[in-house]
Amino acid sequence: MTDVALQTGSPEIPDKLYFKIGEVSDLLGVEPHVLRFWEGEFPLLAPKKSGTGHRLYRRKDVELLLRIKQLLYEKRFTIEGARQAMQREGRATKPRAGRSIQQELFSSDPLPEIRRELAGILGMLK
Repeated sequence: MTDVALQTGSPEIPDKLYFKIGEVSDLLGVEPHVLRFWEGEFPLLAPKKSGTGHRLYRRKDVELLLRIKQLLYEKRFTIEGARQAMQREGRATKPRAGRSIQQELFSSDPLPEIRRELAGILGMLK
């Protein structure tokens, strides 16, 4: 474990679209293999891969990694404890069984509302 990994306070995240694993590793103060391990343990963490297979982390991935690091290194949670804490915070790390994303987004039929909005727009155009 490096000294940077034990420092308190979150580092300033640069204003970039994507970060390479080495940049995230330096930012968090953990080795790249630790980040790859966390990817397997926290399904919500899924960086994109470039055409050459390199991991590309988004800002939200880096923020999630900072939270994971805080739970594991500062609060001394186990991996399972960190998963549960994140679920309590509303950051689900496991997909919900039985419901797809589409079912959650469209739990009610959106067509009547769309029809009303289109009728209103048509009325404005007449």
